[in-house]
Amino acid sequence: MIKTEFGVIEDIGETKEYSYDPEKYQCVYIDDDIYIDDWWDKLVLLKTYFHSLDRPELGLARWGITIIPPDSLPGFQEIVLSDKRINEDVHLRDLADKIQDAISRNKFMIHFGV
Repeated sequence: MIKTEFGVIEDIGETKEYSYDPEKYQCVYIDDDIYIDDWWDKLVLLKTYFHSLDRPELGLARWGITIIPPDSLPGFQEIVLSDKRINEDVHLRDLADKIQDAISRNKFMIHFGV
């Protein structure tokens, strides 16, 4: 399994450059090869940032760090929840729960690519 990890940023830093620290963000993971490839056409429509908030982008940094703003989370949640494999994979359900937590608290999410 090639892991891609997602967590919630409690306090976003406007000028902070984020680095790999999955424990700090209480990350959950999914298998990159299984899910991200299948979702790619939808993910590239989401407004995101690569490594810091001064680098606006679309989609996920597959081999880097992505900051996902609160306004993009409902779209991301829809991608995850619409995947028919959600009932078979506890990691996918954990990701859906993590997204819902961020939405309910209006927080940014962080993604660590492979």
